[in-house]
Amino acid sequence: MTTEPERTAEDIYLEASEKMEKAVDVFERQLRAIRTGRASPALVDHIRVEYYGAMTPLGQIANIATPDPQLIVIRPFDPSALKAIERAILQSDVGITPQSDGKLIRLAIPPLSEERRKQLAAQVRHMAEQAKVAVRNVRREANRGIETLEEESVISEDEAFRAKEDIQDLTKESEAKIDELVKRKSEEIMKF
Repeated sequence: MTTEPERTAEDIYLEASEKMEKAVDVFERQLRAIRTGRASPALVDHIRVEYYGAMTPLGQIANIATPDPQLIVIRPFDPSALKAIERAILQSDVGITPQSDGKLIRLAIPPLSEERRKQLAAQVRHMAEQAKVAVRNVRREANRGIETLEEESVISEDEAFRAKEDIQDLTKESEAKIDELVKRKSEEIMKF
């Protein structure tokens, strides 16, 4: 007999809810890094720069601004980090060549071609499918937990059925959020 407190159906539901929310949040963060033809600090703030021997996110060592829709301006807090920032941008998957004047870096965001827009929209759909798979994996794990509780007679068959229905509702809710994010990002990408 174990001394650890028994998990309840509510514990499993709350855990599943938290994990599904996390999967949606991760997907949302991934979307921010996708270029849409408009300048956004999110395109570069995740880039890791070697700064005094540590890999540091760009957003922590520089001020990132978008003075107009086609330009990102990066002003390092420490001017000696300029070359390291340039190098990190060139090595990243951003695909934009930085222009430096010795004090700050400018990134001119070129307009996207129709073909590139379609590729990005397809990439967003693929990422969405991965996020949905993560949500469904959480559902499967939660349902297993509910079945275990039922097998151990901690909850009744009816309670197990209701708990699984609640988890399914949670899954549908999370998938709907993902679909909404895809719709918004796709519209943003395809807008000229």
